Amino acid sequence: MTKKFLSTPPPRTHFLWWFAAIFCAILTMAIIIAGIVIFVGYMVIHPRVPVISVVGAYLPHFSYDGAGVLVTQVNIVVRSRNDNMKAHARFSNFNIELFFDGNRIAVLSTATPYEVKKNSSVDFNYEYTSDPIPLNPVQMNHVDESLKKDEVSFELKGGVRAQWRVGVLGSVKFLCHLNCQLQFHASNGSYIKRRCSSRSK
Repeated sequence: MTKKFLSTPPPRTHFLWWFAAIFCAILTMAIIIAGIVIFVGYMVIHPRVPVISVVGAYLPHFSYDGAGVLVTQVNIVVRSRNDNMKAHARFSNFNIELFFDGNRIAVLSTATPYEVKKNSSVDFNYEYTSDPIPLNPVQMNHVDESLKKDEVSFELKGGVRAQWRVGVLGSVKFLCHLNCQLQFHASNGSYIKRRCSSRSK
């Protein structure tokens, strides 16, 4: 007697599983294509981080009297530079503080945000005359030593928020932080040039 074996057809896959598989495939392809477009755009545009830097300075006046009261006048030129060839840069929250031996003597800032065109720069010229600054004995010794060496040092700290937007790369924001020393010859007020540029975060 011959036995007959009946084959059972496999169960059909629910259409929701097919829909999920197709959706995942399309999503994967979209992510890959977007990554390729962004990579190509980056290679073509070569975006660069906007930079702020001190490009000039002068110390017209620096003196203190027998009572240890210091009065100084400082001129500083700060440049905002955008080296991107295909994107404007927008700067905001510009705030830099000038210190002498721990005493804050000036705040360099802009009232409103500003833009720098592609492959261009904008200079801000700050002139500041301090109020009389009382010095303690230690600070007076520091001033005496600086005058003997003919080198007066100030600290510049602060930064600005920068942003550029271009095509498919979208909008990118940076915090350009500045932290450097400004040195002058006390005898003639000339600026001792050294690198003073921001670093991005």
